[in-house]
Amino acid sequence: MTFSKYVALGDSFTEGVGDPDPARPNGLRGWADRTAEGLAAAASAAGKDFGYANLAIRGRKLPAIIDEQVDAALALGPDLVSIHGGGNDVLRPKVDIDALAATYDDAIGRMSAAGAHVLMFTIADPGLNGVIKVIRGRTAIFNEWVREIAEKHGASVVDMWRMRDWTVAEVMDDDRLHLNAVGHQKIAIAALDALGVAHDLQPIAPAVVPVLSAREQRAADLAWARTHLAPWVQRRVTGRSSGDGVEPKRPSLAPIG
Repeated sequence: MTFSKYVALGDSFTEGVGDPDPARPNGLRGWADRTAEGLAAAASAAGKDFGYANLAIRGRKLPAIIDEQVDAALALGPDLVSIHGGGNDVLRPKVDIDALAATYDDAIGRMSAAGAHVLMFTIADPGLNGVIKVIRGRTAIFNEWVREIAEKHGASVVDMWRMRDWTVAEVMDDDRLHLNAVGHQKIAIAALDALGVAHDLQPIAPAVVPVLSAREQRAADLAWARTHLAPWVQRRVTGRSSGDGVEPKRPSLAPIG
């Protein structure tokens, strides 16, 4: 399969948080950029032009992704749309997952009816991460909805829930919530494979993870809480988002090098 117009929708995961690159818009690369590079190579080999847009904004919950990004994506006339959302929703203790799924179903249906092939994602199993494993149950329910919606509309799925050949320390950024470059590369490979697009992307070898003593681990946990957890809690309390004031890094279709 080859695609000519790819639009990526979502939150921090798709914006590329955790995979810094100062030379790129918003200072981020991420799995979607990496996937776009593979798609561009496939399109070029087939003698086609290729354009890529990325409308994702960090911190967005799924209803906001749908309200703010779906119509903008469809206006670009894509033949491929990826969408990832729900992670910021299931983190909240009060979320109506069935209502969320109904809204998601409608959005995927609209994009499919417009002629775009849709690539969806389940959320990675939070049971692998001691920080957020409390949300494992509602994550599993949301993921089953994703699979059902994808089957209904003929969408492709990257089933991150079943990706267990990684450890948090190897693929996660220092904030323990976002992927690092190793993790983003793994997702790009999985995305291209799910789409049936031939590519030459290879996994990035993870850095060696030091074995910490119990005392060192406690110190690391305290440092993480001060640096990452406390600001997250403060934003929740004050009703702010990490995406406030952030603009889409690629608002229109353009080639990617």
